[in-house]
Amino acid sequence: MSRLKEINARTWIAVKSLRDLTAREKQHLIGEVLQVRGMMPLLMKPRNKQNWSADDKAQLAQHLRRLSKISPYLVVLVMPGGFFILPALAWWLDRRRNRIRPGTPVQH
Repeated sequence: MSRLKEINARTWIAVKSLRDLTAREKQHLIGEVLQVRGMMPLLMKPRNKQNWSADDKAQLAQHLRRLSKISPYLVVLVMPGGFFILPALAWWLDRRRNRIRPGTPVQH
């Protein structure tokens, strides 16, 4: 019976970890999308017979960098069944799990 409790505990820990990871990635994605919001008026300037200033070009470059960070999410969401792959993608993209913190001994 204790073996069953151990399996249930491991399952609960895995589900909680996946839920936390998904929530963290969701917040990151929402933050990036909100930052890219001002890109459309900049893109419309040449169409409206206006020229881009150096500041506009810098802002566009910054927006494109932000979009490149979230493009893996967008590709997965467009794919058939992509919603179910999103937690796996979030885990894979989670760079914090590979980061070595200062002062931590390196294990070999």
